Amino acid sequence: MATRGQSLAHPVTGERLTFVDTRADTDGALLRFDFWMRPGGFVAAEHYHPSQEERFTIHAGRAGFRLAGEQRDAHAGDTVVAPPGTRHVWWNAGEDEIHATVEFRPALRVEEFFEVFFGLGAAGKTNRRGLPGPLWLAALGREFSDELRPAAVPWPLARVVLAAAGPVLRALGYRATPEAVRG
Repeated sequence: MATRGQSLAHPVTGERLTFVDTRADTDGALLRFDFWMRPGGFVAAEHYHPSQEERFTIHAGRAGFRLAGEQRDAHAGDTVVAPPGTRHVWWNAGEDEIHATVEFRPALRVEEFFEVFFGLGAAGKTNRRGLPGPLWLAALGREFSDELRPAAVPWPLARVVLAAAGPVLRALGYRATPEAVRG
């Protein structure tokens, strides 16, 4: 379980975060963290959150966003909102580190997703785009489908594939939990 002040980093994507308000702190209403992204850094893949709003408040640097297919830059003082169900991705579009505050409403289990996803990066279990292999992606997809879904695969198809993959993932020991990644 994430705690206030806990920091995570993904060495491939250049992202790092420190939890400010966790699910436990807010009775599930909000997850808030300070976020930094090095020059050249990026989010691993375009995605959407089926029932959460994600809000980015930029404090320093220049962030590039693609939100619902439209591209834009955000600078210090700008806030960008991805409503529930909206495809989005973002990256460092400048030469300086980005500093932002990121919020999810409601919190759901996004902090656990970050613990697993960044943990896979820290363990060297991702490719050069920061994504883990197909079995880890399937385990993440099964565990966190309420929180995050990849934009590249239609959800009805992904749901069928993930359901079929369940027994194989369990048999091979792929569990998308912070403990499984650390162990």
